[in-house]
Amino acid sequence: MKIIFIRRFDDCVFMAKDKKEQKLTDLPGIGPAIAEKLEAAGFSDMMSLAVLSPKELEDLAGLTEATARKTIQAARKMMDLGFRDATEYLKEREEMIYISTGSKNLNTLLGGKGLETGAVTEAYGAYGSGKSQLAHSLSVHAQLPRERGGAEGMAVFIDTEGTFRPERIRSIAEGLGLDATTALKNVFVARAFNSDHQMLLIDKILEMINEKKLPIKLIVIDSLTSHFRAEFAGRGMLADRQQKLNKHIHSLVRLAEQYKVAVYITNQVMANPGVLFGDPTTAIGGHILGHASQYRMYLRRGKKGSRVAKMIDAPSLPENEAVFWLTTEGLADAEPKDPSEA
Repeated sequence: MKIIFIRRFDDCVFMAKDKKEQKLTDLPGIGPAIAEKLEAAGFSDMMSLAVLSPKELEDLAGLTEATARKTIQAARKMMDLGFRDATEYLKEREEMIYISTGSKNLNTLLGGKGLETGAVTEAYGAYGSGKSQLAHSLSVHAQLPRERGGAEGMAVFIDTEGTFRPERIRSIAEGLGLDATTALKNVFVARAFNSDHQMLLIDKILEMINEKKLPIKLIVIDSLTSHFRAEFAGRGMLADRQQKLNKHIHSLVRLAEQYKVAVYITNQVMANPGVLFGDPTTAIGGHILGHASQYRMYLRRGKKGSRVAKMIDAPSLPENEAVFWLTTEGLADAEPKDPSEA
């Protein structure tokens, strides 16, 4: 029996409309022209201004330092930024949306339900370890109803290495009983040709969320470090690369937290010559990337064509491993009976 998935996005987009909407023009020093300039740069709500520094707002809006400081203070007062007791955070986490990976084993490794919205999840590993396959699977599962492990939303896929394959989206969608054409239309793809273009595409995502009101629930970057690694070669450019990468990953973290979007990034690896015993595989990006990702997994090939995911770092999860297989219909927990399906 084929299940046709009907998008139900109207119910889950911007439920805060019932509340009195706070506008940027309510802030001192922000007129219609400056508000338009800020919105074009992706700063369209109070929270995005409240977390800026006066210098950043000064550069963005052309305000004086004193006015920028006054504007930010007013935004922070309106947002009531400060301390809350932990029970409020617990309630928020209980209402968190998760996106299934398609594998129960991998979902369990990630805490039981899958990829967490409002957080950045990184997967690193050698080529052929399953990083891109997981990205395709997540792009389809994000569209499912919540009761089926989805987020009832759309996905954005930033492709830096030419790894995106629409055929994969179609086969995974058909395996889930979804309409393949609808599934393909719910995945927006952009090919990033350099690091600046890659960073610019984050602003485009903000436009899609704020201006076009699209229910983006998943952002995939495959891979995050490819262009940075190619453009900033050698130790002499390492500081510049890390500084730019730091800015990029923190804008992703802010986007994930602000709009409750799941961010999945893949990362390249290198062999660490300092490791004499054990696996020398090390993720690119150093401590900057390691600290920014809330969930960090290492993917590698296993026995009989399987893939093994190891949880390297997570706020409240233990180090553990999960085994899964790649099939024509996505990720699976058991070895395919027909080898041609792998």
